[in-house]
Amino acid sequence: MQGKPSVYAPDAKLLLAERGTEMRGVVERYTADRMVLQRRYPQQYSAPQREVFTKFYDAWLAQLNAVDFDQLSHGAKADHILLRNSIAEAQEELRRDTKVYGEIAALLPFGDSIFALEDARRRMETVDGPRSARTLAFIGKTVNALRTKIEGPPKGDSSVAKISKVAAYRAAEVTASLRTLLRSWHQFYNGYDPLFSWWTGAPYRSADSALTNYQRVLREKIVGWKRGEDEPIVGLPIGRAAIETSLKHEMLPYSPEDLIAIAQKELDWGESEMKKAAREMGFGDDWKAAMEKVKQTAVPPGEQVNLVRDLEFEAVAWLNARDMITIPPLAQEVWRIEMISPERQKTSPFFLGGEVLQVAYPTDSMTDEDKLMAMRGNNPHFSHATVFHEMIPGHHMQGFMTSRYYPYRREFGTPFWNEGGAFYWETILWDNGFHSKPEDRIGALFWRMHRAARIIFSLNFHLGNWTPQQCIDFLVARVGHETANATAEVRRSFNGSYGPLYQVAYMMGGLQFRALHHEVVDGGTMTNRQFHDFIYTHGTMPVEMVRALMLQRPLTRDYATQWKFAATLPPPGGK
Repeated sequence: MQGKPSVYAPDAKLLLAERGTEMRGVVERYTADRMVLQRRYPQQYSAPQREVFTKFYDAWLAQLNAVDFDQLSHGAKADHILLRNSIAEAQEELRRDTKVYGEIAALLPFGDSIFALEDARRRMETVDGPRSARTLAFIGKTVNALRTKIEGPPKGDSSVAKISKVAAYRAAEVTASLRTLLRSWHQFYNGYDPLFSWWTGAPYRSADSALTNYQRVLREKIVGWKRGEDEPIVGLPIGRAAIETSLKHEMLPYSPEDLIAIAQKELDWGESEMKKAAREMGFGDDWKAAMEKVKQTAVPPGEQVNLVRDLEFEAVAWLNARDMITIPPLAQEVWRIEMISPERQKTSPFFLGGEVLQVAYPTDSMTDEDKLMAMRGNNPHFSHATVFHEMIPGHHMQGFMTSRYYPYRREFGTPFWNEGGAFYWETILWDNGFHSKPEDRIGALFWRMHRAARIIFSLNFHLGNWTPQQCIDFLVARVGHETANATAEVRRSFNGSYGPLYQVAYMMGGLQFRALHHEVVDGGTMTNRQFHDFIYTHGTMPVEMVRALMLQRPLTRDYATQWKFAATLPPPGGK
């Protein structure tokens, strides 16, 4: 056995053969410089951040333009295109932040003063106690005047009535971050500089109190939040132009309506398969009745950890038996399980994955209604189709491999590769008969329909066609979601930190991989193992560029998205 690789050390020859392109150092330097600037200028919406990063991105694009593209290797050309695309996407995000802040600036006239205080601290300027006190007094006075105006606007003042819920919600969020920033700034000096503390103690407390009350008034008076209730789902529809720009950066040559049509086809297929499974279970075409039966199969409290553990073992054994992918022994050794807190389950009602499988399930502190919802939504048959999405060969495997192969390409990371790749495995296991029981097929179809519905509701929301409530109702009616879980899903999509195309990425990225698999594996160019190993050992990036590398497609400096993957998709359920 001596000299052979073990669980704890791979074959040294493989390590020696690990590749990177001549662009690796360029990408790594860009990433390192960008990250250090983000640590120095972390304040989203601030003028210093905007100015610095505008210059940074312009300078890097100029340097890329100076590279002799034609002399690069094929892989380095891909890196060059991907880095340029990543910078262009960052520039667009900066422009979008500027636009958003401009739209709510009238509600935040004190914001630049707080940004300026923190920027002066970070530039290590000597603090001036009296001047700081005057700035704090100005902040408090300005905030209180705005709050008074919103709480009881003068008769005939229509400006308050014109404040939209979206603007008020965003302003409340920014106000909360500004309050945190101001507290951090004050704590840096307070107590360490006696004169600073003497001058700023009272005006700081007044400003802090004013910011707290202002945030509350925005949420209560305009957004419509009531104490003791979950915050209303508001979100920020980005509009058609921003969607189309984002699709270009993700390398999808389709319109939002094209993607909605593709998703609708998948949703309709899922419903027809639901009816087939329902008939096998004795419910005729009433697939919602069959799903109701499936939802009632939750394991007793305390058993969910054992269930998901065994389901992951089942998936790994299935993959190994069919020679689908190379699974490093260490990847199997290190994964583990933790539970999601009751509070966090309001926005994450299902599994989360990676090296740690995070499980959503009731605790003794939850209400009976919340317990029932959590148990129904995390039943064994729903879980049968999602545990491997989160672990092996899904997110855990992705993270394990991308930190070891072409790690610098994580700069080009996209949910279309990450979430799309995990969803792709759901389709592969379905096509190859992993779900033999109709109850398990109901569970798998629930998630597949869920991914399709995400595309339809999120794009319609960002196009301005649907309200959050319409999105919730759609999930309940067309997918069979519990109302509480549908609400959590929509809240996570629009009130959280996800990008506007994140929910689109699951199915669309998965279908891209599916079309590529059909082209390469079904076409006889690669085996399943070769195909999947290539994907996992070449880094994360838009799927179109995976195809370009895999098939050695011609690459030009001005490469633009062109792969119409939907035209070559196999039927939704396989051959």
